[in-house]
Amino acid sequence: MKLRSILSGIALSLLAAAVPTLAQTPPEQLPANAAEISGRVVNARDGEPLALVQVELTGTMFRAITGEDGTFHIAGVPPGNYVLQSTTVGYYTFRNPLTLAEGESRSMDVVLASSTTKLTDNVTVSADAFDIDPEPTASGFTLAGDERKNLASVLADDPLRAVQNLPGVTSNNDFSSEFSVRGAPFSRVGLYLDGVLLHSPFHTTDGKADNGSLTIFNGDLTEDMTLYQGAWPVRFSDRTAGILDVQTREGNREGIHGQISASASNAGIMMEGPAGKKKRGAWLVDFRKSYLQYILNRIDFGDQPPLAFAFDDVQGRLDYDFTPHHAVSLTALNGSSSVDRTKFRSELSPNTVMSSGYRFTMVNLGSRYTPSARFLLSNHLAWSREKGHVSNRDDAPLKDGTYDEWTWRGDASIFWNKKSALDFGGQFRQLHQDGTTTDYVFAPTITAASDPSHGREHQGGGYIQESLGLASGRARLTAGVREDTHSASASNLTSPYASISLQPTKRTHVQLDWGEYGQFPELNQFFSTFAIAPLRAERATHYEAAIEERLNDRTRLHVEFYDRQDRNILARPSLDPRLLADGTVVDALPKAPLLNSQHGYARGVEVYVQRRTANGFTGWISYAYARAVETDDVLGLKFPSDYDQRHTINAYASRRIRPTVNVSGRFTYGSGMPLPGFYVVDTNGYSLAENRNGLRAPAYERTDVRLNKAYVRQRVKTTLFGEIVNLTNHKNRDFDSPGPYDATTHRTVPRFYDMFPILPSVGMLLEF
Repeated sequence: MKLRSILSGIALSLLAAAVPTLAQTPPEQLPANAAEISGRVVNARDGEPLALVQVELTGTMFRAITGEDGTFHIAGVPPGNYVLQSTTVGYYTFRNPLTLAEGESRSMDVVLASSTTKLTDNVTVSADAFDIDPEPTASGFTLAGDERKNLASVLADDPLRAVQNLPGVTSNNDFSSEFSVRGAPFSRVGLYLDGVLLHSPFHTTDGKADNGSLTIFNGDLTEDMTLYQGAWPVRFSDRTAGILDVQTREGNREGIHGQISASASNAGIMMEGPAGKKKRGAWLVDFRKSYLQYILNRIDFGDQPPLAFAFDDVQGRLDYDFTPHHAVSLTALNGSSSVDRTKFRSELSPNTVMSSGYRFTMVNLGSRYTPSARFLLSNHLAWSREKGHVSNRDDAPLKDGTYDEWTWRGDASIFWNKKSALDFGGQFRQLHQDGTTTDYVFAPTITAASDPSHGREHQGGGYIQESLGLASGRARLTAGVREDTHSASASNLTSPYASISLQPTKRTHVQLDWGEYGQFPELNQFFSTFAIAPLRAERATHYEAAIEERLNDRTRLHVEFYDRQDRNILARPSLDPRLLADGTVVDALPKAPLLNSQHGYARGVEVYVQRRTANGFTGWISYAYARAVETDDVLGLKFPSDYDQRHTINAYASRRIRPTVNVSGRFTYGSGMPLPGFYVVDTNGYSLAENRNGLRAPAYERTDVRLNKAYVRQRVKTTLFGEIVNLTNHKNRDFDSPGPYDATTHRTVPRFYDMFPILPSVGMLLEF
């Protein structure tokens, strides 16, 4: 009852905040020499008229609210000097000084940019609400800035948690930034930041993001993010299940702008502004620090000790235009995270983190050269380092190591016309890893298995891709190929790609994509003591077919069928204990070999309806049916993938209900993934089984609601965020790790953990 009272109080406070206080309109009796001003407010992204925008002459009672067509009209204004201010929640405030003469009738257009994008004096307007995908494919989905912000969660404000709610994406772990695509783990998804593939861009407890993580880069500094779940262009490499392409944004070239933010988990400050007197560049710096760990470490969670890591990070970007055709950028990231659960020592298992420290650093120097409108050349030189250590309840090391990487990447494009282009480029990576990982395996008595890994290798590759527009723009053909090599691998990877796009009618779009992809093992796998034979690269072949129907200019229906064929998948098939048909228990093998022992497939269909608009409801609702099956050649078994989830529903909706109030919500349902291992369950508990992944976790369900309320003053804008996580208080549980087992009775005790209960959260953003 106490919790209900608290939540009711929060809800009433948020509703009260949502009711705006509007000034009185000017009197109907207008002076003879009165001036008037009218105009239209539009969205910078696609030119859509913006309703519910408050337009006012600051310091006066003269104001208006735009209608559905984005127009406004303010009459009866005495002549004089004014500042016209246009504002609505989720957009930068527009201020324009002006002078009104006696009887003047002024008309002007106002273009508002989303507060999640860079702010410049030049605005590029697109005619299509969905025409923001950098390279259209059957499976590509671009997350716009305002969508990313509302989905990122007030509690964590993590951009990858926004990706978790995209159509077809599965993620049943509230504590992790990782996600799964079509039955494949995040380790097979490549995260590219400004064109550079990142190795592990997370604040984590032990270098393993699935044990609790937060993305190391701040979502406020990103532009649109595009997720490819199948058959992506050949400029991306070294992953077999998906690609997430993230671009950071430039700083503000018009003036110094800053913001201070605070949420339930962390606080931060961001500053940005122009570089040089001529404003030929811009700079941006952001700093965050957490404090949630101080709160959770003082709460009694019963038999489940809290896992809240402390973190801090700083991110900066500098851009400068040497000439109108040549620009450079420098991006830097540095962050650290740590865990100290010493006071919960007695509640921890041998494989559980008690204390840890982790640091991630990255520097990326970029260059962009456009000598003409038909040619583009970009280069990136990046360096990154990860360093961490982890200890268990006995102060024994679980992980200790360092990872370093140098990357050069170059890309060029020749544009034959608006629909046809030739893309080519290459990259070179110098990799180094030095460390040791120790696991404690029940076999059936607990046994330590250490795996030292030391190595330095290099990896390189190149690609070429041609896109041709045909039949007056109604068809588009794309074909390309890339070649990759790794100094630790005996063979090269050849990855062809082909795509055909058809538009039989003005509102119907059909796309067919095909591609082959490869992923080299990580250095700690190449040089693992468990790799008893040379490891081969994992391979996957993607087949995609999609049809999209525009229901209107801002609504689309998308249906997609896919088939992914996997081979050479790495696994340690002898690591888990199992039961034979005659009742004999095959004990776990702590030093089980690492082999390319698995092959399989992922097939399914995804359907979503999406509406993208600045007025009314915007968002999507999606359903995905999937089957992901693996076959292990060593065990001779066929079983569902560890990340196989048959039914997934993801939905998101957002709406501005007043000029300064926005409400949004998200819903996720997953029918449950398998418990990795050989388990059956009865009234007496869990036992070992013959078949792998025969049991599944209960269905995962989560509903979050959020309200953003803005308060605008002449120079300061304050936005308050209120959120309730898991509104229905659905109990979500997931598999943690294997436990001890009895070889005689076959009984075993796997470990599980609980997700978020119903959890209110608040945050604040102060912009100046």
